[in-house]
Amino acid sequence: MKKVCLVILCLSFMFLSLSFAQRESVSVWVDDNEENQCILPIYEKFNELSETAEVVLTLQAESWDVTRTALAGGAGPDVVQTPGPSFVYELAQAGLLEPLGEYATSLNWGDNFVDWALSLGEVDGTLYSLPTELETIVLYYNKTLFEANGWTVPTTMDELMAVSEVIAAAGINPYAHGNAEWRPANEWFVSAFLNAVAGPEKVYEALRGQISWTDPAFVEAISTLDTIQQNGWFSGGLDFYYTATFPEIGAALGNGEGAMNIEGSWRLSNISDYFGSAAGNDNDWDWVAFPTKSGEETYSIGIGSTFSINAISESKDGAAEFLSFLFSPETQAELAVSCGRAPAPVRISADLLDGLDPRTARLFESIGKASDAGNYGYLTWTFWPPKSDVYIYEAIELVWDGQETVDDYLMGLETTFAEELAAGDIPPIPNR
Repeated sequence: MKKVCLVILCLSFMFLSLSFAQRESVSVWVDDNEENQCILPIYEKFNELSETAEVVLTLQAESWDVTRTALAGGAGPDVVQTPGPSFVYELAQAGLLEPLGEYATSLNWGDNFVDWALSLGEVDGTLYSLPTELETIVLYYNKTLFEANGWTVPTTMDELMAVSEVIAAAGINPYAHGNAEWRPANEWFVSAFLNAVAGPEKVYEALRGQISWTDPAFVEAISTLDTIQQNGWFSGGLDFYYTATFPEIGAALGNGEGAMNIEGSWRLSNISDYFGSAAGNDNDWDWVAFPTKSGEETYSIGIGSTFSINAISESKDGAAEFLSFLFSPETQAELAVSCGRAPAPVRISADLLDGLDPRTARLFESIGKASDAGNYGYLTWTFWPPKSDVYIYEAIELVWDGQETVDDYLMGLETTFAEELAAGDIPPIPNR
């Protein structure tokens, strides 16, 4: 049985008045990682400000697996965090989450969130979750390495493949990647290539059930991704890819052992730790929109995780109060500036983001503009139904290992997706 180490941080203070001891206790479980260590002051601030609720935060390894198991057994934290809207579907349909519509109305959540954001938390027309980070996939690169070798930063898929060949010929891994700590990292790349090669319109049509996932455009997209893996361009081959941790990936990108990194906006929270004086090297980094077949700059968007309220919680009002605080523009801006965390899709004024790294600010601005203009694609963990989402990141390994063909993989996706589409288990998809 897997041993899970729990580190419980009760964010309360002895100097609070005795009356505060009667506040509702609101339990929250999150991963014990560097990013969540950074956001601890946010929870402390809530406990200082609230007269009716007190957050009890638990940092633990693999919190999502532990949370899902606890919920299935009739337990779990008051505030439930999931890896994305697809997972909310599974929990809501099982009756494990509290409907949030009344809280959304009474606490005016719609005033803060952009117009389409709350709809992503709906299941069968009922709101069950709030979206955290508005995410996208981009191409990070070791700027110093590129400049020293005279490599051109790619903007098209042909350029990406060409520069990858050049980098590999120089004895450097074109990409620093691995999934040892998070197997669903596989879907970052599936998402990126589906949207970049097949294009957002094709993806949208397939999500609506208008075309099949076996369409030649999707075959080309997954074949391109498979070529990269077969060439050993992800960290030197599958053996390394399956064992590389996130700190190792960051270090490889920073020290020039890997030249590029296809990853989400969440990487902004700690990428600078691997460059310059912080890492003991003289390198610098930057990013570009993930290259597309057409060369048009497009940002695939999605929600990195969600927050809900446990249906059996005895502190639902306190949990809702905490969610209001967490998703306020002021709190989201503070998370962005202090921790480099991509803000939730809420309306944040520019003055709240003073002090943000210009590269980070440029990315947040680009995502927002693409979202407003409709120039965006779709990330799998937000817009695919739950069974299809799991299939995407698990079955792709069979293609990479040579056990299945790309056609087999896409036929399996079509079969799984068609079943969920027929059952109505499709997350809300914003109209183009």
